[in-house]
Amino acid sequence: MSESMRGNRLGATSYEVDKGISAARQLTTYVCPQAHHTTLPFALEADEIPDTWRCACGLMGTRWGQAMHEQPVARQTRSHWDMLLERRSIAELEALLKERLDLIRGSEKRSA
Repeated sequence: MSESMRGNRLGATSYEVDKGISAARQLTTYVCPQAHHTTLPFALEADEIPDTWRCACGLMGTRWGQAMHEQPVARQTRSHWDMLLERRSIAELEALLKERLDLIRGSEKRSA
C-alpha cells in the first residue's frame, strides 16, 4: 500500500510531452562593423525579415551579403569635469580653489 500512496509535489513537474510541429526556419546572419556575427532563426514563411539588427556591442549589424550602412557617429558622453572645463579655465579653477582653501583655513583659525 505504501507504494501506491507515494506521490509527487503538486505542480512541480509536468509529465506532458509537447510534440508539436515547429515551423520551418531559416537562419539569418547579421554582421556589425566590428565583425561580430549574430545568427537568428526566422520562420520560413515570415513576411518580412529586418535588414538590420542591433549587435551586442551596441552597433547596428546588417544582413550577411548586404552592403554595410554608415554608422551614425555616437555622441561622446561628457563627464562633470568636461562640463566644468567648458565654463572655466584651469587658471580660474586654481584661483577659485586657493580662495576657498584660504576661506576654510581662516574659519578654522577663528574657531580654535
